[in-house]
Amino acid sequence: MAKRITYDDRFSEGAKSDDFITELLGEKSGETDSIRIKRILLNVINGELTEKQRNVVILYYFKGLNITQIAERTGITFQAVSATLARARLRIYHILKYYFD
Repeated sequence: MAKRITYDDRFSEGAKSDDFITELLGEKSGETDSIRIKRILLNVINGELTEKQRNVVILYYFKGLNITQIAERTGITFQAVSATLARARLRIYHILKYYFD
């Protein structure tokens, strides 16, 4: 029988991708590197994510809202926000790995 892929299997890199995105948004690198990284990140967010993913990512990382606040503001469930954020993180992570590997 084929192995069933679970949510945890598909998004096991979620924590790693979240740390990666948070680090890129931080000011740890030089000012010009930081600006370049943020520009690339914004291009990825605007060009590669769905509208729902883009809204959740912006509210979470740029507006500083938590998942519960995002769910209340957007009118979707906590679980849907969490899953959307996990998928967006993973997509951003894989795209940005291309730029920084």
